[in-house]
Amino acid sequence: MSVLRKFEQSIESVVERGFRRAFRSQLQPVELARKLAREMDDHKTVSVAKIYVPNEYTVYLSPADRGAFESYEATLTGELAAYLEAHARGNGLSVVAPPTVKLETDSDLRTGEFGIACRMVDAPAPAAAPAISPAPAPAPPPPAPAPVNPAMAGVSGTQVMSAEEARKAGLRPETMTLVVNGARHRLTSRITSLGRSKDRDIVVPDPNVSRAHCEIRHVGYDYFLIDLDSTNGVEVNGEAVKRHALADGDRIVLGTTEIEVEVS
Repeated sequence: MSVLRKFEQSIESVVERGFRRAFRSQLQPVELARKLAREMDDHKTVSVAKIYVPNEYTVYLSPADRGAFESYEATLTGELAAYLEAHARGNGLSVVAPPTVKLETDSDLRTGEFGIACRMVDAPAPAAAPAISPAPAPAPPPPAPAPVNPAMAGVSGTQVMSAEEARKAGLRPETMTLVVNGARHRLTSRITSLGRSKDRDIVVPDPNVSRAHCEIRHVGYDYFLIDLDSTNGVEVNGEAVKRHALADGDRIVLGTTEIEVEVS
């Protein structure tokens, strides 16, 4: 493969996946909308008669990008929430409450990088109705209201799954394991370094691997592979990458060593 072709593939990959911000300085709202919709589609929970998706989303932004949205943040998050609601309706998906979106600042992120966390949350229980003043004329007391089934409190229409039930169904933060030369390494730190040097978190004993070859960052619910300007580069699923959002089943190649990604 020519050097020019490898460079072209690297650029394409950066644009298509995860942190697609290497050559542009300002994050665009449309990118957030597309990634939020993808997160919704990737976190479905199948119930008896419906398919439920998360309704609460937190977007982690770099300080610079958060500052750029500050003057219209409320309008932006409202539009993103409306977009998610329309996306769910258009694809036959159900939510237990109207979607909400909020922005948070993560100082570890660089301009253009962002992460998303999502979960399913019950709608708040409706406020109790105000007490009715008794009529001036003597009258028998009104009949006591029918007892409310606690399992149905705050639920109406097709809202039949609680957040606790969603967690039991498997809607929870994912964990990642790397399989290197048959050894399994479960990622437990926010940043995990890989390379030939013995001071790396995961040591890859390959002469074609740089001493500090790459690292994996855990942002929100996502894991991102970042090349640390290694000599021989990084490939994921046969494509040269600089930054890549990892998924279950991905195959990373450092030097001549293949690493399998498992997400559970």
